Amino acid sequence: MNCYPSHGPAARRKSCLVRVGDVAIGGGAPIVVQSMTNTDTADAAATVRQVAELARAGSEVVRITVNDAAAAAQVPHIRDRLERMGVNVPLVGDFHFNGHRLLTQHPACAAALAKLRINPGNVGHGAKRDEQFATMIEFACRHAKPVRIGVNWGSLDPELLARMMDANARLSEPEEAAVVTRRALVVSALESARQAEALGLPHDRIVLSCKVSGVQDLVAVYRDLAARCDHALHLGLTEAGMGSKGIVASTAAMAVLLQEGIGDTIRVSLTPEPGGDRTKEVVVAQEMLQTMGLRSFAPMVIACPGCGRTTSAFFQELADRIQGYLRAQMPVWREKFPGVETMHVAVMGCVVNGPGESKHANVGISLPGSGENPVAPVYVDGVRTVTLKGENIAGEFQRIVEQYVSDRYSKRSPTTHHGSAEKQAAHTAG
Repeated sequence: MNCYPSHGPAARRKSCLVRVGDVAIGGGAPIVVQSMTNTDTADAAATVRQVAELARAGSEVVRITVNDAAAAAQVPHIRDRLERMGVNVPLVGDFHFNGHRLLTQHPACAAALAKLRINPGNVGHGAKRDEQFATMIEFACRHAKPVRIGVNWGSLDPELLARMMDANARLSEPEEAAVVTRRALVVSALESARQAEALGLPHDRIVLSCKVSGVQDLVAVYRDLAARCDHALHLGLTEAGMGSKGIVASTAAMAVLLQEGIGDTIRVSLTPEPGGDRTKEVVVAQEMLQTMGLRSFAPMVIACPGCGRTTSAFFQELADRIQGYLRAQMPVWREKFPGVETMHVAVMGCVVNGPGESKHANVGISLPGSGENPVAPVYVDGVRTVTLKGENIAGEFQRIVEQYVSDRYSKRSPTTHHGSAEKQAAHTAG
């Protein structure tokens, strides 16, 4: 009897396909990576620049803040300038308290956006909430735009939460407040979706999200939400944090859900370091999906962590150089060499695990460790082809990688190493 679980994630949850510009979300489409600008949208030049940077890094959808009249007025100009640059990434408008008013005053804003994001917890209260929510949905209907109904536990509808807390208090065995709050998030999203549909928004123009900042809370909320609807789901921790903490928290939460087949589009909400690069969150999202075998975005570099056998920093420098080189080439290679994103390159620091890992990669090199002969065998598709030595090992290895890409992926061989694009496509479709 086999006591081990099967490899790979569970089958994707069936969800309704939503089209955001030219990007498909849900319905079995590959999981979409998205990001958000942190510029003042009224500063069109800065926003255009950052949207372009995020798109070139691989963000397939980019959200921008639309928080005041100046921002709303600039959205059509931002869209036009991006298109003149050849950057056709769909733009999502992030609306809050005054979204109904901004769309009314600047209807061209709605026309220029590919999707609207509405938080039902802060579009107003009581009768005003219904009226203002309806206004925004009417604009989405008028311009045939999809909507992400994005609930956030930092701005959960206080009236809904109070009602559910009161009902819970009357139970003979009340549940913990955290449990009720999680349930209220799901109820808010589902009730808002039903209200949007009643106002005329088609079912296939709705994406849902319920964002929290705790890993276990996110997993619990999305399991509940996924079981209760077939809407496409946007995953992400809100306020994930900075640096390694934000990366670990986001990955820990979303990887569990993705492994269970839950999630159609993701965002890693990292707080950048002062003056830091916003595109880092895009790279983290891509690497999460790629290391899980869900999608491929760029060739992956496998490198050992180093130990007492690898006192030289050369293998670290080479791994970093090759990784940077591969990612920098992707804007050109993606069009010129289809399938190259599935390639694996190994840069190993000694002969203990080096040759074995190198043989498993498309191209691999095993550098000499402490006390080892100053030679570096190179393996191509599992076969040792050449041994490098001397002062220019790094340059020679980079040329070997470049030649491999040109030889293998320009020919679109159906039997590339690791199953290549065909295996990846089948895996994603499953």
